[in-house]
Amino acid sequence: MKPSNFLQRIQTLPVLLLILVNVTVGLFTFRDYGLSIDEPYFYGYADAIGYAYNPANWFSGHFDLEANAYGPSPWDHRNRGPAYLLFARGPAHLLQALGLDQASAWHLVNFLAFQVAVYFFYVLARRWMGRWAALFATAFFAWQPLLWGHAFMNPKDPSFLLFFLLSLEFGLRMADHLAGAPADEKPLQTLKHVIFPAVLLGLSTSIRILGPLAGMLVGLYFLLLKKPGRTGWFLLYGLIAILVMFVSWPYLWENPIQNFIGTLTFMADNPTTLRVLFNGELYRADQLPTRYLPVMMFLTLTDFTWPLALLGGVVAVVRARKHEIEWKSLLAAFLWLVIPLGYALWKKPPMYDGFRHFMFIVPPLFILAGLGAEALFRWGKPVWARVALAFVLLLPAFLADVYLHPYQYTYYNFFIGTTHGAAYRYETDYWLTCYKDSLEWINQQPAAELRVFVNREGSIAQYYARDGVQVIDLGRSKAIQPQAGDYLLLSSRADPGIHRNVEAGSFFVERLGAVFCVIQINQ
Repeated sequence: MKPSNFLQRIQTLPVLLLILVNVTVGLFTFRDYGLSIDEPYFYGYADAIGYAYNPANWFSGHFDLEANAYGPSPWDHRNRGPAYLLFARGPAHLLQALGLDQASAWHLVNFLAFQVAVYFFYVLARRWMGRWAALFATAFFAWQPLLWGHAFMNPKDPSFLLFFLLSLEFGLRMADHLAGAPADEKPLQTLKHVIFPAVLLGLSTSIRILGPLAGMLVGLYFLLLKKPGRTGWFLLYGLIAILVMFVSWPYLWENPIQNFIGTLTFMADNPTTLRVLFNGELYRADQLPTRYLPVMMFLTLTDFTWPLALLGGVVAVVRARKHEIEWKSLLAAFLWLVIPLGYALWKKPPMYDGFRHFMFIVPPLFILAGLGAEALFRWGKPVWARVALAFVLLLPAFLADVYLHPYQYTYYNFFIGTTHGAAYRYETDYWLTCYKDSLEWINQQPAAELRVFVNREGSIAQYYARDGVQVIDLGRSKAIQPQAGDYLLLSSRADPGIHRNVEAGSFFVERLGAVFCVIQINQ
């Protein structure tokens, strides 16, 4: 083994141990997470997308993507590329073959994929800070309750975060090589450094239309390096990315330009009229106040996140002026946060489910937090003082991960009184994952045959129901009404005042005093 490779492995050992801890905890807990609203249709998409890549179907004479490749909701998923699903469906299907149910199999695969993002977050952070500060920033990022919960039961937003992060990290590596390569380097050698970053950029764009932003940030960084003789390679970088995007996104096959522009327009507007609970009032998603995104990002990340990030921003500016930090790539990372956030504040696109659609912009926030923490660690000279400080900064995330399990994604920080203080004023279990615990309680009831009525998403409740338990969705079957002795499953998503029903409830699901689901026996 070469000494440099050995040193590199030693330097990454701490983050690998952190990931090992995460994976160990995940292996013991992944079955606890309930199926979320969006998952069944998305996994149906994963099951169906193989049709698009089977050559036998291409030449069958009746190749029909709309009918066969997009799963049970083609109108909702055809304009979302399946790049992540193409990688994840194989492991998920293998786990199902080994005996796991579909939800649990995908939850484990999703969580393991997020650990890849955790590792490369550390690698990216090492550009601007020391090993131990980068390790702290990585733990601070990975243990955020919001991210930890979504890592299991959200196959959409963490996967885009992962591919965007990979696109930026490997794109920066490509730019570094293009700027520093020897003049006599052969084109084939240069090409080897361009292909993989381009593939990642294409996959990111397939997953979400904002993927090209990563390429733009890489391009800005390269321009700041002032090596115009290598600019032509960026044209090839873009062409390869477009090709990969096309191959990994069957919706583009029928009409590439029109469908791409249509998707871009659709995603920019995100047309929806969903109701969103925000500060005790119900708004339409397209009529939320401008402060919605900043407030949600402030309240649902742990208490020290923003103070550390603000300190880190000051530290970054001071160190950049002193030429103590590589500011050109740090500027690209900073714009990764600022550009989408600025767009949201300016255009006010419809938003819902907290800030999950903007989850991909949080890594640079934690990079700034790492820089802030590193400055604090330098002031605390004794090792024990640094360890104690890191412990205090990580403690809110750790405690919330334990006490909210498996509803970490409902986290709110102490600025609003934790999840208890936010409940019924802000959305908590908006993806109805409490249906799992609710149905497991109903399954234990002695009656062989019983009926459960829900206000919405009855299919998720039915997924967990034992034989003999019939779930009836009142939103779809208004002709069937509850009778005496039937069970009513109420959720905080459908009824923000659900806590008023607890006294009459036979069972309720709550964490830290916030009620997510209530089961009543109809009288």
